[in-house]
Parts: sequence; C-alpha cells; structure tokens
Amino acid sequence: MNSKPTLIIAIVTIMAIVAITGTYSQINKANAEKDDPPEFIDSFNLEQCTWSSTGSNLYFILDPGYQLVLKGKEGSQLVQLTITVLDETKIIDGIQTRIIEERETHDGKLVEISRNYFAICNENKNIFYFGESVDIYQDGQVISHDSSWLHGKDHAKAGLIMPGSPVEDYAYYQEIAPGTALDRAVIESLDERVKTPAGVFGNSLETIETSQLEPTSEDFKWYAPNIGLVKSNTLKLIEYGYV
Repeated sequence: MNSKPTLIIAIVTIMAIVAITGTYSQINKANAEKDDPPEFIDSFNLEQCTWSSTGSNLYFILDPGYQLVLKGKEGSQLVQLTITVLDETKIIDGIQTRIIEERETHDGKLVEISRNYFAICNENKNIFYFGESVDIYQDGQVISHDSSWLHGKDHAKAGLIMPGSPVEDYAYYQEIAPGTALDRAVIESLDERVKTPAGVFGNSLETIETSQLEPTSEDFKWYAPNIGLVKSNTLKLIEYGYV
C-alpha cells in the first residue's frame, strides 16, 4: 500500500498548524503589546530650552487676557470653570512663567481658585507646567491649599502640559510632585469633532488623564486648534476670547 498521500497530508497538516499557531502567537503578542500600560515620559531636558512666558502652540494659549469659560453638570451641581491668562508672571527657578487662573464654582458658589504657572520651550513649542498655588473655599473662606506644588521644591519638577507636535499614544507626566500631584496624560486622538454651546470644533485633540495618586480616576479632555480646552468630562465651552 502506498503511504505517500497519507504522509503528504500529514506534513501539510503539520505545516498548517505551525503557520496558524505562529499567526495566533503574533496576534496575541501584538494584542499584549497594545494592552500594556503606556510608559509615561517624566524627563524633558528642560536645560536645553530657552523660555517664553507669552505665546502659544496649536492647542494651548498663554497670551494675557485670553479666557475660556466651561460649564456643565457634575452630579446634581452646575459647575462653571473660568480659565483666564493673567497679565502676571512668576519667576520659578530662574524661569519666567505665565500665570493662568482657574476659578471653579458649584451652583454659583466659589469652591476653588488656582494660579497655575506655565512657560513655552521656544525650541519645540512644548508648554510646561511649573506648579500651582491652590485655594480651596468653603462658605466663602479658604480652608485648604491642597494640591499646591512648585518646580524645584520638595523634589517636584515641571511636567509637560501640551506638546508642541502631539502624536497619538504619546504618554507624559503633566505634574511631577511626589505625594502631592502626579497627573499624567495619553493622547488618544487628533481628529475628534466636539460639539459645544460655543461652537463645533473639528480636528480636536483628545487626552485621557490619570494620576498615580488616584489610580481609579480618569479625566477626558478635548482641545481644539487655536482655541484650547473645549470640553473636560461633562464641562463644555460656552464662550472664549480676550477680556
């Protein structure tokens, strides 16, 4: 009896199994790599930058007088966030930074004012976050300064708030203040369409923000070209411009 056909069939079957197994291994490897947690960049070679406290990149504006107002519901409360680029600067570790004030109200009551410090690296238009001074309010009185930090103090160092040339999947620390603020972001998309009361904005950048200090929390933000932040979780832009 001739066994060649049987042998050939067996060889072909084995080769097919090997091929399929190899393909599945590659797919599983690719999926595993895709599902791996991102590696967040926390070192930015700040010493190679020359700095400006005024200007912008495509998604973040540091021009004095520029203002964004966002509003939305968080639970049962109506929240308003007013972001104003002040005509004020602060020198931090020899670098002149621009102060941006964020004022947050819940149902019309003031709950927080923060003064945030930013500067632009002229070489690449990356905008860095050098710290913040925070006032937490209750019944009109300051009750806390939680989350305040400053580059160069208590092992804190500046983080990246917005890359000058963003790309999808780029992961980076925004705040690097051990024990106080360890916010980080991943760029999810560069072509989102966002509808707000202030308009519809295409080609928007979407980020997901997390923190090592709050492992279960996630914040979703969208930035429109030449506008800045247009949506933050449930808050949407209601007006923008110079004041």
